[in-house]
Amino acid sequence: MSAPRTTAWPLVALFTAGYLAPYLLPTTVGRLDSGLPLSATEAGALGSALLLSSATAGFLLASRVDRIGPRTLARIGLVLAIVGYGGAALTHSIPAVVAGALVGGFGSGTATTVAATGIAAQPDPHRTTTLGLLGVSALAGAVYLAVPHLGAGHGQPLAALALTALAVWPLTGRLPVRTALAHSPLGGTPLPHRRSGLVLALAMFCWSLVQNALWGVSGRIGLAQAHLAEATVGAVFAVALGAGLLGVVCAGAVGPRFGRALPIGAGTALISGCIVLSASATDLTSFASGEIAWNVLYPVVLSYVIGLAASLDPRGRWAVLVGSASSLGTAVGPLTGSVLAAQAGFPVMGAVLAVGLLVITVPMTAVALRAGRRPLAVVEIPVETPARHAYDTTAA
Repeated sequence: MSAPRTTAWPLVALFTAGYLAPYLLPTTVGRLDSGLPLSATEAGALGSALLLSSATAGFLLASRVDRIGPRTLARIGLVLAIVGYGGAALTHSIPAVVAGALVGGFGSGTATTVAATGIAAQPDPHRTTTLGLLGVSALAGAVYLAVPHLGAGHGQPLAALALTALAVWPLTGRLPVRTALAHSPLGGTPLPHRRSGLVLALAMFCWSLVQNALWGVSGRIGLAQAHLAEATVGAVFAVALGAGLLGVVCAGAVGPRFGRALPIGAGTALISGCIVLSASATDLTSFASGEIAWNVLYPVVLSYVIGLAASLDPRGRWAVLVGSASSLGTAVGPLTGSVLAAQAGFPVMGAVLAVGLLVITVPMTAVALRAGRRPLAVVEIPVETPARHAYDTTAA
């Protein structure tokens, strides 16, 4: 008789807290631009610095979660996020805002690192990932709806990040002090499947760069090219993120039924078409259609990529490293989109990004196909009773 599936709710919550920063990037950068004496370029650079700090945390901590312990490291990350984002939201001093964004970004990256490592050790990493994406999409959509009604200023998106970290803090008590792998034969194993992991990490850097090159300038496309009001653009983003929930639910329901190669390859090809549509939008219908379709597909493909990275290493190191590479792409994406749009216009930018996305679809799909043919190694690891039930908080 098989054991019932359980949901690792602390990991889902930690995933949500860590991933919320890139989801809120457009409104965060836009509010920094309008609420502080910063140019659009400077505000975008600050948003990129925040995400670079988050990626740095992943690269530094990928192999240290077992040693430090998930509970301790998660709490450190959440404290940094609360203090950093909260401090940046409450001050108008540019140096203090920059410092707070960097500290908060490192905290988000730390939370994501712990979550990714724990998710990789789950019996069904894809299911846990889809629940995390469901949570972050719903929360980001609510923030996009609320921010336009909370008055002017730069602090609202940053405060949302700090409050989310604060809300997740109580759940860290359910994380284990130490993981079983910290005391197991796998504790000192070298990084497996290096070629596949490196290819996936590099491809994911480019994949995220393309996604966020569009996402970072989507607000400007809506305002300047489609001639929409700020409230209308915010509503489109909220609806798009809500539609993304549907995509996440479908991905969770389908699971690994069709493998990973088909969802990653076909999904990325469809996303390239959505990018062309969004970048060339001149009215509400075309803008909303492109953004909504893109947001439906984006989390679906992302969930399969995270699951693919988790399958490459039971300790979750490739999941963290691929996620950090994704954060690097996310960080430089808005600047790339801004430069392309300034030099050639939004439609040409969209065409260039779409072609680049189609090119990197090939190595991503190849890694997924190779991983699908690889037999899964089963390792028996003795686990102490408290650690065994640390994530089993509720029945699915």
